[in-house]
Amino acid sequence: MYQQVVIVGNLGADPEMRFTPSGVPVTSFSVAVNRRWTSGDGQLQEKTTWFRVTAWGKLAEQCNQYLSKGRLVLVEGEIDASAWKDGEGNPRATLELTARNVKFLGGGRGNGNGGSALAEASEDEEDMPF
Repeated sequence: MYQQVVIVGNLGADPEMRFTPSGVPVTSFSVAVNRRWTSGDGQLQEKTTWFRVTAWGKLAEQCNQYLSKGRLVLVEGEIDASAWKDGEGNPRATLELTARNVKFLGGGRGNGNGGSALAEASEDEEDMPF
């Protein structure tokens, strides 16, 4: 079986890097993907879907170094959905994407939506901890 998801959106916050007990770097960040359309009655509609993204190894280091809040990014990877109830009993869900390839779109750090820079980082299969 094979699964691949591609998203393009903006980082909701600066990435956070940590290390596994064995020293493997792991970077997490959130990406907001916006969809706009016009409804049948002519009203402009918008929906934002949030994804939690995790990058491992060399890719984690590159994402931590080059990404920042607001930056436009393309992420390719595998998706997993989780559902639970919060402390008040309300249903919650999250979409979690394990990144295999990340393209840094737009400007550099501190320049979220401007510029035309494009950089690409990929995860090697042997670098994955599982």
